[in-house]
Amino acid sequence: MLRFLTMRLAQSLAVLVLMSVAIYGLIGLMPGDPIDLALSADPRLTSDDIARLRALYGLDEPWAHRYWAWAIQALQGEFGYSRLFAQPVISTLAEPLGRTLLLMGGSFAVALAIGLPAGMAAGARPHSRLDYVVNLICFAGVAMPAFWLALLLILLFAVHWQIFPASAVALEPGFATQLRHLALPILTLGLLQAGGITRYMRAAMREALSADHIRTARAKGLSEVGVIWGHALRNAMIPVISILALDVGGLFSGALIVEMMFGYPGMGKLLFDAVMGNDYNLALVALLFGTGVTLVANLAADIAYAAVDPRVSFARMSDA
Repeated sequence: MLRFLTMRLAQSLAVLVLMSVAIYGLIGLMPGDPIDLALSADPRLTSDDIARLRALYGLDEPWAHRYWAWAIQALQGEFGYSRLFAQPVISTLAEPLGRTLLLMGGSFAVALAIGLPAGMAAGARPHSRLDYVVNLICFAGVAMPAFWLALLLILLFAVHWQIFPASAVALEPGFATQLRHLALPILTLGLLQAGGITRYMRAAMREALSADHIRTARAKGLSEVGVIWGHALRNAMIPVISILALDVGGLFSGALIVEMMFGYPGMGKLLFDAVMGNDYNLALVALLFGTGVTLVANLAADIAYAAVDPRVSFARMSDA
């Protein structure tokens, strides 16, 4: 297991390095730079002042030199300062990242609570009315954009029924108040992810129930509940685990849109403000954090493989 974890951590580090190169290059293509913003804020700056500032910030050097200097500082834990918030980037990211992880965790729990049982029930009764209804709802959930579902839930639960507030920002303290304000964002993101999980769980359950050992268990007189929970579920969960790991990346990207719709001060709003405000350091590190969350989820999925399926060993996975 130690060898497998070492290899996967090395691969994750390589992906982070490649993503940092790509993101740094893309952010460098954004119009304007800190010097241009300083010039627009103070038109009295002369050309000599601009040249001196560019040399001070290293903007007069080639792109590769600038990236290398940033990478050396990042390895030392120095990610620069946020221009918008006038504080270190890590300090700026701490609270929004925690809020986004809370939103993702709640949405993931809702998606699992809906998707896994619905997929199991539909897969155990193929071509039934339940199967057709679940498939129809899943198609609607997969095809519906996040902003459209958010608007529908706001109109239904916040405007028409007035059960939950439309804003995710709770001005009053208390866990119950926070949960009430987060209900609609969590429900929006959870329903979007539940459609895909249900479809994959349904397909995996149908395949698992068609195996030879399932027919043998039924021939021995084992009840249908015992067949599903005792024999089919573990085999059906193996391909679903990889989908759940990929859904974490989808949750992070979907959370960016949902946070903007509900005014939630998480990573989505922070990243939007950083891009619109040309805060290069903040945008770069925020995007790298999203990459890191996805890589950690994939590593957790690989570890879960061995826990679900005893035929999978870390030695074979490390050799693959």
